[in-house]
Amino acid sequence: MKLKKGDKVRVMIGKDRGKEAAVEKMWPEDNRVTLAGINVYKRHSKPRGEGQKGGIVDFVRPLPVANVALICSKCKQPTRVGYKITAKEKIRVCRKCGQEI
Repeated sequence: MKLKKGDKVRVMIGKDRGKEAAVEKMWPEDNRVTLAGINVYKRHSKPRGEGQKGGIVDFVRPLPVANVALICSKCKQPTRVGYKITAKEKIRVCRKCGQEI
């Protein structure tokens, strides 16, 4: 995956199209990411035992990586991730402005 935890991304497809958030958690085996406050659903829960309350609980569901685009820190536009390979490391770069991400 070309994204990392903490990257700022914009949702390109779905009910939250156009919203921006940071990557909270990643599932590389499923190609999915969880974004803070994006793709929130409600679940009805029953009380389980004494002292627990039932009710409606909000929870965040993961999005496919293909539905989000990384936002470049320099040009502030959604972009694809390119790579520049140097002698020591592989660096992520913006495909639009060419600056290091």
